[in-house]
Amino acid sequence: MARTQRKTAAAASSKTGNHEKQNASRKTLNALILLYPFFSLFLRLRISMDSVPSRMVETDLSENSEEENNDEIGSSDGEQNNTANNDGLCEEPKVRLTFDTLDEAFLFYASYAKKKGFGAAKRTSKKKNGVVRNCTFRCSKGGKCKSKGTNPKRPRQQTKTNCGARVNLLRDVSGKWHMSSVILKHNHVFTPGNSKYYESHRVVNESVKRQLILNDKVGIRTYKTYESLQIQAGGYENLTYLEKDLHNLMSRWRNSQNAEGDAMAMFNYFKRMTDDNSDFFYDMDLDENNRLRNVFWADARSRAACKEFGDVVTFDTTYLANTHVMPFAPFVGVNHHGQSVLLGCGLISHEDTESFCWLFKTWMKCMWGCALPAIITDQCMAMKNAIEIIFPNTRHRWCIWHIMKKKSEKLGKCDGYNSFSRLMQNVVYNSLTIDEFEIGWDSFIKEYRLEKNEWLNALYLERKRWVPVFVKDVFWAVIVVCLSSDG
Repeated sequence: MARTQRKTAAAASSKTGNHEKQNASRKTLNALILLYPFFSLFLRLRISMDSVPSRMVETDLSENSEEENNDEIGSSDGEQNNTANNDGLCEEPKVRLTFDTLDEAFLFYASYAKKKGFGAAKRTSKKKNGVVRNCTFRCSKGGKCKSKGTNPKRPRQQTKTNCGARVNLLRDVSGKWHMSSVILKHNHVFTPGNSKYYESHRVVNESVKRQLILNDKVGIRTYKTYESLQIQAGGYENLTYLEKDLHNLMSRWRNSQNAEGDAMAMFNYFKRMTDDNSDFFYDMDLDENNRLRNVFWADARSRAACKEFGDVVTFDTTYLANTHVMPFAPFVGVNHHGQSVLLGCGLISHEDTESFCWLFKTWMKCMWGCALPAIITDQCMAMKNAIEIIFPNTRHRWCIWHIMKKKSEKLGKCDGYNSFSRLMQNVVYNSLTIDEFEIGWDSFIKEYRLEKNEWLNALYLERKRWVPVFVKDVFWAVIVVCLSSDG
């Protein structure tokens, strides 16, 4: 009995202890919940204090040192802000801006144009006593539109918008340049993303030039060098130039390397040919600086052929020498089999009357002073003037093939072109008498209202040089001789 009572008392006391422990745990938990906001606030303050530089929290620093530290922090922040602002701005041209050289001024304007998104060009310059005193920088879209396409049905895209934005500069007595007037208003949209495609912003640095020249010497083509350069730069968009800029650069470099060597090589070749055959003829025209201007040559076979087949000669300058861009002018005749024979060759620097006069005079000297009975050329007026001066008694005819080839270019935009083109061809080729041609020409001109067409009016004034009915009294060997020489 007593044992049972002791067990009951022990169980009761254990339950009481458990309740007390539970109550104590609840009180501790409630206290933690109440203190949590203050604890979290303390942690945030601790972290923020740790992030501040030590010189800002040391208590033993003087007030002056604290002010100096504050000034340093403020100045550094100001410098960062100014740098950030300058990165997004570009200085605009202003009146009275001064530059030491004209190149420096153009570099400034080109830099401004690149940031804005348009191209820059140095348009005009005026010289006084051989010194440039005035210069104008303009937008690359300035100027009027001029069509350069040869096919009127497929005109080229125009880049000119007659933009009036420009900067005028004057040079003072000290040699410095000042902006006298500035116009910044454009009539087109800026394209900053395409700035690198404008010619004024495409730059090939010296290291690229050296690499191009070295690669060219070992036989590496320019396009392969361009591919390797874009890989090194990480893509085409990171290059400051285009592939055609590298091709143009190499063309100029080759010309500068070979300009003197080619002329001397030609002279040495002519000397060797003269030593081998005394009938070989050549002559070279030099300018006041002893630079080659024009040249003519003919071998013994050409000189002998001229005696037999020199009745009719075609002269054409539509060929170009690729390296030096000099017109190649061959004298071509026709033999008794209707085949083209070469009667002499020339290279001329300019297609003007002076150059043609020298060439015709040299050809006549080569052919023992014999003038041409008849010659066929294109519609070059300088060539016409030279023939009248050197060959006054020669019958001069324009190549009808060249003229009829220009019909679509000159008349393609006219109404009813397909109809009157066939009619014009019928009048030109099939008229048997001069009166028949005059009536037919006047009829189709009035029918299609072409009285004000300048090209047709100019052709009619010179009809005796190209219409078959006006030139049939002279022997012309083969009527398509110019077409044969072109082939």
